[in-house]
Amino acid sequence: MRVGHQGSGPGAITPDGCAVELYARLPVGAEPDVVAAAVPAGARILELGCGVGRVTHPLLERGLVVTAVDESQEMLDRVRDARTICSPIEDLDLGETFDVVMLASFLVHVGDVDVRRALLRSCVRHVAADGCVLIQREGDDWHTNLPRERVDPSGFTVRIVSAEPTGDGANSVHAEYEFPDATWTQTFLSRPLTTQQFEGALAEAGLKVDTYLTDDRTWVRARLSDQR
Repeated sequence: MRVGHQGSGPGAITPDGCAVELYARLPVGAEPDVVAAAVPAGARILELGCGVGRVTHPLLERGLVVTAVDESQEMLDRVRDARTICSPIEDLDLGETFDVVMLASFLVHVGDVDVRRALLRSCVRHVAADGCVLIQREGDDWHTNLPRERVDPSGFTVRIVSAEPTGDGANSVHAEYEFPDATWTQTFLSRPLTTQQFEGALAEAGLKVDTYLTDDRTWVRARLSDQR
C-alpha cells in the first residue's frame, strides 16, 4: 500500500486503497462527454490511472483511441478493447507521445508533492508538442462541510466522512460507499490546491492552462508552456 492509503471491503484493494469490485460497480458520469468535447475526433489518448475502464470504454465507443495505464493489474484486467500498460504513472516512459494525456480521478491532488511533480512530468513527457493534457481537479469545497453524503439514483450511498489535516498541507480523507449488499471504505491523502496553487504546479512542470472546461472548473485543458 502507498503510505497513508488503505481500503476495505470485498475483493482486491489497490496500492492507493481503491477497491476493484467497487469501481466496477460505479456508474459513468459526465467525464466521457467532457473529454470527447475537448479533443479532436479520433484522437490518441493516454489515460493515466484508468482503473477498471469506467471512462475508457465510453471513450472507445466515441471513436477515440485509448492507451490505458494503471498500477493495478487487477484493475486493468477489467479493461476491454484498449491497449493496457501496468505501471505507476510517475515511472511511466513509453518513448512515444499522444494527442491527449488524461490525468483524471483528482490525481493531481495527491498528498505527496514529489509524486505530484512526477505525475505532471509524466504528462509532459508523453504529450505531443501540439497536444493537450486534460486534468480533473477537486471542487473548491471538497474538503469542507463534512461529513456529507450523496445517494446515487442507482441505489448506493457515498459518504465523505472526514478530511483530517496531516500537518503538512495534505488531508487524510475517509470515504465510504454503501451498497445494499456490500460496503467499501477508502482512506487516502489529498492536498487541497487553490486555483493559484494548481496553476503554479502546472507552470513548474512546463504546462499552462488553456481553458477550464466545466463551469465548476474541475476539468482543465492544459498545453505545453512553450507551445507556439
